[in-house]
Formats: sequence, structure tokens, C-alpha cells
Amino acid sequence: MSNVVGIDIAKNTFDVATPLPNGKYRTRSKIPNNTSGFAQLDSWLKQHCEPGARIVMEATSVYHEALAEHLYHQGYEVIVSNPARIHYFKKSEGVHYKTDKVDAKLLADFAEARHKKPLSPWKPEPASLRRLRALLRRLDDLQEMLQMERNRQDVADLVVRESISSHIGHIEKDIAQTRQLIKQHIDDDPDLRGKRDLLLTIDGIGEKTASVILAELGDLAEFRSARAIVSFAGLNPRLAESGTFKGRTPISKAGSGRIRRALYLPSITAMNMSEPMMAMKSRLRANGKAGKQIVCAVMRKMLHIVFGVLKSGKSYDPKLALAQ
Repeated sequence: MSNVVGIDIAKNTFDVATPLPNGKYRTRSKIPNNTSGFAQLDSWLKQHCEPGARIVMEATSVYHEALAEHLYHQGYEVIVSNPARIHYFKKSEGVHYKTDKVDAKLLADFAEARHKKPLSPWKPEPASLRRLRALLRRLDDLQEMLQMERNRQDVADLVVRESISSHIGHIEKDIAQTRQLIKQHIDDDPDLRGKRDLLLTIDGIGEKTASVILAELGDLAEFRSARAIVSFAGLNPRLAESGTFKGRTPISKAGSGRIRRALYLPSITAMNMSEPMMAMKSRLRANGKAGKQIVCAVMRKMLHIVFGVLKSGKSYDPKLALAQ
């Protein structure tokens, strides 16, 4: 019986793979990503895997959370890996194609591999953090709906314009209420409130950005360094060099797009109001860096500052940032 399992998760289904002694894999495909599917997985695991086996999955938006918590309470060692680590492991294994079944096999190999950085077991997050994330995602959904309705209003026939205007009013009211719920939720939680107040001392970061950072990063103890947070956000450079050739250096984007989106405008603001960031912008521009490269560098710097502020429990010090 195997002691490692890979699970590739999508919104509605997941695929499972476990390695066999002959180098092949035992797989199960398209299991429903719901309580019925979890029961099917329980039976499959009991039949083919050891109790307490290591189960690896990627952090995939919110789609992995219910299954990860279920398996955790069943006594398995659950590993929820940063997509960036899986991305680089896939490249190192020479895998250049993608299917759900292939990804499940790859995750099983990842679970079995020897790693320089140990794999950290996953555990359920506090309810306060999950609630904050749920509120923020609801806010994103409402803002997307609002933009869609505004776009329709611009070209709508007069016969439906009144209905669209009424719907816009309802959405705007829901957005205001959700923002208030987010603020109240953070205010009512001493840990979240303290971290939020520290983040607000950083130039360019406001209430919305601070709440997104708190929700997406979760427990800071999961990150060993500021570089780990940069990688989690998908802002780490992806080098393209070979011999004398030096290509562009884009960011990996193999991580939390929500953090990247949340930091974009604050970084633009910081580049024009914060002395350390203005100095950084000038230095990078003098070195011939393009505008997008400068913004990404500032976003990385801001994440380093976020890590330092939250880790130390001390407010942001621009003088310290300038010295670095």
C-alpha cells in the first residue's frame, strides 16, 4: 500500500494518483469535489493507501479547502503546496504537457521526492481568517457584477435601462455593506486588527489592500522568509539566460494573483510619494529598466516590507527601508 498520494483539484472534480512499485500509477479520475466525492475518496484511500499517508495538492483558489480539511480530520498528512513549487518541480521533471491525470501523478511524485526545503503539513486556518477571505471574495464578485452592469448600461436600449440602473443601485448598496462587514470583522478580531494597523503604516497601503494581504497570506509562520512570500505572490523573476543570451525576465505569475492585483495600485502610489520607493524607481530607471519591471520590483520590495513589519510587530520605518 502506498504512503503518498497526489490530488489535482478543479472546481467541480478532482483526480487522484498514487505510485506503484513497478513505476506505474494507480489513478481515479473525475471524483466530484463535494461531500459525496469525499466519501468515494475515503473508500479508495482505505483500500490502496496506508493510514496517515502523505497527500499533496496545490493551493487552487478556494477549491482545495474543503477537501484538505476533510482529509486532515481523517488523520492524513495533508500538504497544500505553493503552485510555484509545483511549477518548478514540473519543469525539473521535464513535463511539458498538462492533463488532470498527469498533474495528479506529478503531485504524487512531488510528495515522494527529496526536497531541500521540507514540505510543511497543512492544518485548517482559524475561522476568522476564512470568514475574512469569504467576505473579500464576495466583494470582488459584487464589484465585477457592478462593472458588467455599468458596461451594459452604456449600450442598453431605453426599455431596459431603468432595470439596469435599479440593479446597479442594489449592487452598490451590497458593496457598501460588505465593505463595512470586512472592516467590522477585522476590528472585532484583536489579531487581525493589530496586523491591519501595522500594514496601514506602510506607504501606499490602505484598508482594502491590507485586508487582502491578511486574507491571502494567512499564518505568517508558514513563510520562512520574505522571498517565500514573493514566490507565493508569483512576483519572483523567471530568468531566461543561456550562455551569452539573456532574454527578458518576466515574473513567474505562479502564485496568488489576488495579492499581485491588490499591490499594483499601492505600488504606483508608493513610487510617487514614498522616499525609499522613489529612490528605487530612479535607480532602476537609470539602469534601463522598463516601467513594468520597475513596478514589479517595487511590489516585491513592498512584500519584503510587509514581511518585516508583520514579523517584527513594529510599524514601518522609511529610514530603515531607505538604508536597505
